[in-house]
Amino acid sequence: MTQTTHKSLRDRLALKNSLSKEIVAEFLATFVLIVLGCGSVAQAVLSRGVAGNAVTINAGFAMAVTMAVYVAGGVSGGHVNPAISLAMCATGKMRWCKFPFYVCAQMLGAMAGAAAIFGIYYDAFMSFAEGTLAVSGPNATAHIFATYPASFLSTTNGFAEQVASTALLVISVFAIFDNKNIGVPAGLEPVVVGLLIFLLSCSLGMNSGCAMNPARDLGPRMFTAVAGWGLEVFTAGNNWWWVPVVAPMIGGLIGAYVYILAIELHHQKPLEDTKSEQEAEDGSLYGKYELTNSV
Repeated sequence: MTQTTHKSLRDRLALKNSLSKEIVAEFLATFVLIVLGCGSVAQAVLSRGVAGNAVTINAGFAMAVTMAVYVAGGVSGGHVNPAISLAMCATGKMRWCKFPFYVCAQMLGAMAGAAAIFGIYYDAFMSFAEGTLAVSGPNATAHIFATYPASFLSTTNGFAEQVASTALLVISVFAIFDNKNIGVPAGLEPVVVGLLIFLLSCSLGMNSGCAMNPARDLGPRMFTAVAGWGLEVFTAGNNWWWVPVVAPMIGGLIGAYVYILAIELHHQKPLEDTKSEQEAEDGSLYGKYELTNSV
């Protein structure tokens, strides 16, 4: 009787629609990304460097991406990034009809993750600088959730940096999941993606934090706007907020087409691969799940 009840409950709760499963997976994976990634920043900032530093932040975000991809990789492909989803659609690796649903799930997951971090560290936020929620200055905490430009950085330079870093991200991700290239042992793809994020953060993160992800930046920024930091989160840095939203989308497209034109287009194409290409339109990036997306 108990077993029958258990099966019945599972049948009632289980999602039947594949798109619904993918939306939930993208939401949860992005939530995990922000909680673990921004959590590493919060720990460093709110402890004033005692419990963290640039290395722990870079490593924290890298491992957060790894865990996020493991959470959703076999269901939705684990994009957790609108730039990746756009690149997938633009190159025919995912159907366009899925794109708005993926982006909405990623944005909502990022906002929920930011809310969770604020709740977990609420007392620390209230004791830091006597509870002042500042966007700029020595006691700023808004950068825990979103990226802001360094004082020396121009908008033009920052835009170019975001385009370049996201292009390199997508080129590398496409290579990692290209089973006609060297490839990565099955199941270890998320780990290599995490190492990629760590590398990009260490090499290109000085100017503005190397967002490379519109959802990771805009979702938490929107949360901070309503949680007490105010609309200054959009006007700070010479209205910086739109740069990590628009530039990664452009960079993602550039990276995808560069990899295809320079590498993927020139692979040998056996007849057996025709079916695999059709199945790849489900948006999955992973070896045995068929291949082409993440981060």
